[in-house]
Amino acid sequence: MTTYPALAASAAAPAPSAAGARRRVLLAPITITPSKPLTPSHLKGLFWTDVMYRATGCLADVDYRFSHTTYHLTEQTLAFWEFLDRTHGDADYSQLSEDDIGALYVRHRAAPERAPAEALRPYAEAVERHGWVHPAATRVLGLWRGHYRRLGLHDPGLLAHQPPGLGLEEALERLRARGLCLDHRELGGPVYLDLTRHGLPLRQIVTADGRPNYLACALRELLPLAPDFDEVVFLYDRELDPDYQLLARVLAPLGPSVHRVPVGRVPVDGKIRSAREGGWRGLDAGALLDAAHADHDPAAVRLGMRLYFIATLGPGQGQSHRPELLHQCLRRAERLLAGAPPEAGPALAERLAVHRRDHVYVDPYRLTTGLLARHRAAPARDLLAEVFLCP
Repeated sequence: MTTYPALAASAAAPAPSAAGARRRVLLAPITITPSKPLTPSHLKGLFWTDVMYRATGCLADVDYRFSHTTYHLTEQTLAFWEFLDRTHGDADYSQLSEDDIGALYVRHRAAPERAPAEALRPYAEAVERHGWVHPAATRVLGLWRGHYRRLGLHDPGLLAHQPPGLGLEEALERLRARGLCLDHRELGGPVYLDLTRHGLPLRQIVTADGRPNYLACALRELLPLAPDFDEVVFLYDRELDPDYQLLARVLAPLGPSVHRVPVGRVPVDGKIRSAREGGWRGLDAGALLDAAHADHDPAAVRLGMRLYFIATLGPGQGQSHRPELLHQCLRRAERLLAGAPPEAGPALAERLAVHRRDHVYVDPYRLTTGLLARHRAAPARDLLAEVFLCP
């Protein structure tokens, strides 16, 4: 975890932003493109975010920003939608499974041809002007909502229309005013985020033909939001760390302390697989849930999944997915639930606060591994109910 404070870092515990006021935290995890099933790597990030959100919410005011609307404009999404319409016309996606749509996504990613910018422009305009979402993505998001309910995950608005606060040109103008934008469009070139004075490389954020990437979309969303918070927390794949270093450098001068929490992916048989290659059959959220519910009740599944994906797999990506370890965690969850007292001494907020350092948010790894410590008493029911078992 890396922190970019607005001012000099303090080793003291976080103080209220005003007398008697709770501090405000913006939790901004990376979004998942709605084009395939939720894989173990996706689930790991979702559980880390959910536990952080619920635990920190007991101590501070937390906004969980997870807007698919903002990132529908990336080429990764728009090109898939164009591919679907070009190859399948007005297909009915309402009865397809995640696996069916995921197979189409794999075909799209494997295709040698790429749609030109002019073919994607009508899709971008429909998203920007009307909040339009392709039926295939709507179908996947609807299925994900069902998984969220079964897993006890907070739904931050999977199907909600949540546009960013700035248009692309407005965001670029704010960057330009701070000397952070290198715009070559008048010369037929791209737009770069320029943090070279901080020792960071130039990063292209808009192509020469006007297509924004994920980082440009994040800036549209976060530039207007960040000043209203005491702390901004990013959770994301380790592979994206260079982009999140840039994003943190841009946002920190706006006021909040910015924290980067990279979370490693989950290897399968020692190999980290990209969802664009497929290979999720039997490992996706639906399959894992069905297998777990065959032998365990819903509460044990929710707790056991969190024990596995947070405490057992840890923040790195050295541990491959192991079904036997998942089943051990599910059994451990049953024992913890059976032995949990109504409450354990100090108030819940005091028990959660020990899992912070010089930041407001609660560290999900420290909190969850604490449940497995052999020398500690069983976690109290109020902790389990508020943080790990919420419906």
